Amino acid sequence: MDDAVTADAARAATGLIPQPRDTRPENGAFLLGPATVLDAGPGTETTAAWLRGTVGAATGLPLPPGSAGTGPDDGVIRLRVDADTADALGPEGYRLTVGHTGVTLLGGGAAGTFWGAQTLRQLLGPAAHRRAPLRPGHRWAVPAVRIEDAPRFAWRGMMLDVARHFLPKDGVLRYLDLLAAHKLNVLHLHLTDDQGWRIEIERYPKLTEAGAWRERTKLGHRASPLWDDRPHGGYYTQDDIREIVAYAAARHISVVPEIDIPGHSQAAIAAYPELGNTDVIDTNSLGVWDTWGVNPNVLAPTDNALRFYEGVLEEVLALFPSRFVHMGGDECPKDQWRASPYAQARIKELGVGDEDGLQSWFIRHFDRWLADRGRRLIGWDEILEGGLAPGAAVSSWRGYAGGIAAARAGHDVVMCPEQQVYLDHRQHDGPDEPVPIGYVRTLEDVYRFEPVPPQLTPEQATHVLGTQANVWTEVMETPQRLDYQVFPRLAAFAEVAWSELPPPAERDHAGFTRRMAAHYARLDALGVDYRPPGGPLPWQRRPGLLGRPIEGSPPNV
Repeated sequence: MDDAVTADAARAATGLIPQPRDTRPENGAFLLGPATVLDAGPGTETTAAWLRGTVGAATGLPLPPGSAGTGPDDGVIRLRVDADTADALGPEGYRLTVGHTGVTLLGGGAAGTFWGAQTLRQLLGPAAHRRAPLRPGHRWAVPAVRIEDAPRFAWRGMMLDVARHFLPKDGVLRYLDLLAAHKLNVLHLHLTDDQGWRIEIERYPKLTEAGAWRERTKLGHRASPLWDDRPHGGYYTQDDIREIVAYAAARHISVVPEIDIPGHSQAAIAAYPELGNTDVIDTNSLGVWDTWGVNPNVLAPTDNALRFYEGVLEEVLALFPSRFVHMGGDECPKDQWRASPYAQARIKELGVGDEDGLQSWFIRHFDRWLADRGRRLIGWDEILEGGLAPGAAVSSWRGYAGGIAAARAGHDVVMCPEQQVYLDHRQHDGPDEPVPIGYVRTLEDVYRFEPVPPQLTPEQATHVLGTQANVWTEVMETPQRLDYQVFPRLAAFAEVAWSELPPPAERDHAGFTRRMAAHYARLDALGVDYRPPGGPLPWQRRPGLLGRPIEGSPPNV
């Protein structure tokens, strides 16, 4: 065997991201060739199809079905769902063994085999992440190694805001592949907001006919004087959603839809003005919002609004099999309700006390409505205000405090504090960072993020389902800008979500940085326009676009 091939394979075994639980390199390597076969046991069919479609395409190897190679050196890649692995490592765990005659991948479940296949792809080197072979006829080396691995958290997610800047369907499919490559298993799609409604609802066609398009867009932070005067918008048809969900399922990713209520609703009110507080403002004059910030136009607390959103959700549930449905619940200004005679009468009629209670009334209604249909409501941590609905889970975004309070009260939590894992926040304090928003959150900062607050007891900590990085797209007008903000920090976040790491101060950031050297080459092969370690390239900058940088270290709240 060629010494260079063996050396490259050995380096691949020490450059894995996220870091496996246990990696034991051995001598030698397995060489894939044209006659290497793929032996897929029951429950591994989707992983086999994925391997042929990705690794097969990158290597030019057919990977035909079979139980043994046709020659003594051809070998086999064997995939199995294994009960012993499930008992030891859970359904997402896997054991990967590479020897000179082949590869054996045992998954605790179908998901485990798939995550193990992602590791196998990394072991093949960066070129295995391309869509066509660079050197036809090349024999591909996999380093001899034994890996035992399983995730720390069951919820390993990214929230993608497609409402502020629409990302066409192919872009969403691409991001599902990028999530899968990092062993992330939840895509939270923020589908509705003041600036656009992004999902077709057949019962209410104006939501996309009118609500999916805005006449112009603020460039940069809301204080910027600049505008893009081109109309912006788009939406996913129901068939688009079915395709996205099916594509995600084949990669063991759950797509969690978000339909925001009662705030962040101007696009819906622009389409159906009767949803707004008509006794306070002329809702017929509202259009889809064209700037950023917290919008005062919120839903009226009417039975009509409840019935409207029940109709929306009936179609949403038919499209998304996710157990969780996100109902927003954040940033709902109460000014219109305070000024509305109808809302004030409604507070007395319902006996909810005040405007916070009115917001809780919205959330509690849909918590019950979803529970009656076998689903669970999850919302931003403002849903704690006015009393948390009994079955609701919390996305803790304003810091740790909301998640701590929810977990102590016995509610499930996804930790996504803005001070730590909002990827729209800037990555450096240099003057060339494009449209700098928020605190500086470097790759190392994200790597040292800890999702479980030390204030929780072990029993309370079991309510932390996992963690999520959030990507708000107000200043991300293109896929390239999206890539720049998300990567490479999503790689660090993925390791936090997957791997069993020591406390933040004790984490081996230097070792992670060394492994990232290999990972940048993978991102290059995948066509990701990430932020380079040395800072933005000339075409990644946005001179003249106003941001909103916040100086100093973020508070630990």
